[in-house]
Amino acid sequence: MSNPQQLRYSKEHEWLSGAENGVSTVGITEHAANALGDVVYVQLPEVGATVTAGETCGELESTKSVSDLYSPVAGEVTEVNEDVSNDPSLVNSAPFEGGWLFKVRVTDEPGDLLSADEYTAFSGS
Repeated sequence: MSNPQQLRYSKEHEWLSGAENGVSTVGITEHAANALGDVVYVQLPEVGATVTAGETCGELESTKSVSDLYSPVAGEVTEVNEDVSNDPSLVNSAPFEGGWLFKVRVTDEPGDLLSADEYTAFSGS
């Protein structure tokens, strides 16, 4: 398992892309997807909703459990991944590509996001 170097990571196992025109993409890591097991349902924040760094903004339900989805940054949700809503297994099969969850116009980014190497050491993945 390899964590892409260009992303940053939260200790709640979400990843954050670099901003493009002020908008970053959020997803969960492969480590989290594997720990969850087969994801069967996702509840994502609404477009236009305000999310807060470190606060819950949705849920991921798997055959094993239900887990909260946390936002790694504060901002306004600009887009949700409808493909994941229609096919939650994308979270497992492509967590860093087609399985992304939502996009957010970042208004505040906490200083505690981890680099890929720091996240790998933190998660043991």
